[in-house]
Amino acid sequence: MKFERRRLGAIVAGLIALPWCVRALLASQEPPDPASQAHPPDRVIAPEGRPDRSPEALRIALQENQNQIKKNVQRLYELATELKSEVEKTDSSKILSLNLVKKAEEAEKLAKQIKTLART
Repeated sequence: MKFERRRLGAIVAGLIALPWCVRALLASQEPPDPASQAHPPDRVIAPEGRPDRSPEALRIALQENQNQIKKNVQRLYELATELKSEVEKTDSSKILSLNLVKKAEEAEKLAKQIKTLART
C-alpha cells in the first residue's frame, strides 16, 4: 500500500510540473531546417514493403507526425491541468481517488505515445 501511494505521489508530482514542461516544449519547437538534415530518416513504408525515400513522402510523414504530437501534447496539457486541480482539492494522504489514478495512468500512456512519435 505504501509503495502504491509513493508511486502515485511521484506520478502526481511529475504531472503537476508537466504544464510548465509542455509550455517550454511548445515554445521551443520550431520547424526543422531542411538544409541541416544531411540524411533524412526512412519513415514511410511503400506499399511494396520497401522504404519510400522520396522527399515528398518523407515530408508528408513528418508533417503527420508533427500534427499528431501537437494534438497529443495539447491533450496531455489538459490532463495535467485537470489532475493538478483535482490534487489541490483532495487530500491524497487520506483519500485515494480512483479518478485521480485513472487520469494519471491516461497521462502516462499519452506521454509514452508522444515519446514514441518523437522517436520515429
